[in-house]
Amino acid sequence: MTPPVFAHGHLRLYLLSLLAESGRGMHGYELIQALGDRFGGTYVPSAGTIYPRLAKLEEEGLVSKSTDGRKTVYAITDAGRAELEERAAELDGIEDGVTDSVRRLADDVRTSVNSAMKTLRADLASAARDARTGAKDAGRTIRADAKAVQVDSRSQLMDAEVALNEFRHQLRAELRTRVARGKLSDETVSVLTAGLDELRARVRATM
Repeated sequence: MTPPVFAHGHLRLYLLSLLAESGRGMHGYELIQALGDRFGGTYVPSAGTIYPRLAKLEEEGLVSKSTDGRKTVYAITDAGRAELEERAAELDGIEDGVTDSVRRLADDVRTSVNSAMKTLRADLASAARDARTGAKDAGRTIRADAKAVQVDSRSQLMDAEVALNEFRHQLRAELRTRVARGKLSDETVSVLTAGLDELRARVRATM
């Protein structure tokens, strides 16, 4: 299929001009590379575009081919040079068309790159928003968990204070009753003191 950058029949004439300018034979890849250079890399024809046209030019006697190792080298013939001279004005028009095509393709590439950059910026902004939202949600979860732990700890503290108060009131009542009935022995006080110290140590060990 004829590339859109060339009008019908213009690519074959342009290939002849490239072969004439080279002053030597060129293989297909060199021609593809030369076309890519002329278009500043914005257009690089495929092998399926170039080789059928070279074969047609050979059939018409405008190009000859030879083998150089594994490579097939194409060279312009005298008939090919004669056609270039006859169509010199047309070739000048092709050159102008190539310049316009390069500008058009460059604009297309620029537009495509700008569009891609806008899309990338939008994606990055969206990812940043998601990250901020995730961080906020994580913060809320952490605060909620911390609050739940704090509430649970306060509940446990209340239970502990209730237990201490009950122990204090009950033991105090028993001690007062003992004093009212007689003497409170030193052994009882010593057992109480030692027991409280041991209990405090055991409680601290669980904290």
